[in-house]
Amino acid sequence: MKRGFYTIMTAQFFSSLADNALFVAAIELLRTRGAPEWQSAALVPLFALFYVVLAPFVGAFADARPKGQVMFISNAIKVAGCLLMLTGVHPLMAYTLVGLGAAAYSPAKYGILTELLPPSQLVKANGWIEGLTIASIILGVLLGGQLVSPWVSAHLLAIDIPGFHTGIHHPAQAAVAALMFVYMLAAWFNTRIPLTGVTPRPMPTNPWALLPDFWRCNSRLWRDRLGQISLATTTLFWGVSGNLRYIVLAWAGAALGYGTTQASSLVGVVALGTAVGAVVASMRMRLDQATRVMPLGIAMGVLVILMNFIDNVWVAAPFLVLLGGLGGFLVVPMNALLQHRGHNLMGAGRSIAVQNFNEQACILTLGAFYSFSTGMGWSAFAAITAFGLLVAGFMALIALWHRHNQRTHPHELERLLEIARRDDLHG
Repeated sequence: MKRGFYTIMTAQFFSSLADNALFVAAIELLRTRGAPEWQSAALVPLFALFYVVLAPFVGAFADARPKGQVMFISNAIKVAGCLLMLTGVHPLMAYTLVGLGAAAYSPAKYGILTELLPPSQLVKANGWIEGLTIASIILGVLLGGQLVSPWVSAHLLAIDIPGFHTGIHHPAQAAVAALMFVYMLAAWFNTRIPLTGVTPRPMPTNPWALLPDFWRCNSRLWRDRLGQISLATTTLFWGVSGNLRYIVLAWAGAALGYGTTQASSLVGVVALGTAVGAVVASMRMRLDQATRVMPLGIAMGVLVILMNFIDNVWVAAPFLVLLGGLGGFLVVPMNALLQHRGHNLMGAGRSIAVQNFNEQACILTLGAFYSFSTGMGWSAFAAITAFGLLVAGFMALIALWHRHNQRTHPHELERLLEIARRDDLHG
């Protein structure tokens, strides 16, 4: 890997670590305030809100300046969101601002890979970045659960700064304050990311001119015979996975009687399986083989439904590892293929922004549905069944779509696969 790749990985790890720990801390903060359960479920779609609203702008912003600088600004926004949580702003509003930082961060995080590396290393690089991201999810959720636990929070609350009143009185507040320093560490690593040598694409003087440009990019990716399949697959995968994080917490409480700290460990178990699947995919899959993993998406949907029949943690743990492993093996090659096609069609930052728009719109839609259904009295078991049927059904439709393309556009597909096999045709 080229110089700077591991710096990017380190910065991504700490930023994602804080994101996932903050999710748990925000849930505990809402529960401390006596907020209804639907507000905790609403954290997921609100985090995705700016991914959707600002999608036409953040991709162009990431392409207009060095990616390391964009990531630094994004982490600074996340720190500001944490500060708002500590100053009494409603956790939902403050967490939405953290989502703004994440929305700006993502096009730079993934876009820099296609600037730095050739196609032959993209699957491997995605295995690294997804593996580390999943590791950060595991450790982040576990960290968040431990930070709000009685033993750790007691030590955090005991910290006293002479002459300065912090106004921090609850475990969840202490956890948020601690996570600000993790974001600051990630921001420092952002300053160490080298320039890639790619010429920035300046933003237009009229920002609204980006809207038709964004929709053209979105349409080009959906019309591309490989881009449309990889985009549909990753959109569905992240839409479900983004909400499954909260659903597993709710399921652990309903099926196993777990509290926040214990339930967070099971979310980490799913992420552990995803990390293993991502690493295996990075070693065994090539870019031109990405579409072969689609049957795993159908299997994932079936496994999600089977969660309803588990009420023992010794069965749940290996089951969740398997569920996560299928997801990791599915998403890494599809993500790499999507980045490759997007980079060739429109540039790294814009293509990632299009990807984020579709994926986060799916998270937002499904999250809003789940939050609404929770408010209407749906159980975690009913929601899990609905999500499982959704995954299996839509993945089957995407597989049929790809088979249709193979029958009706074989020469076009072969041309695109040849581009994926050769580094000299990249970009």
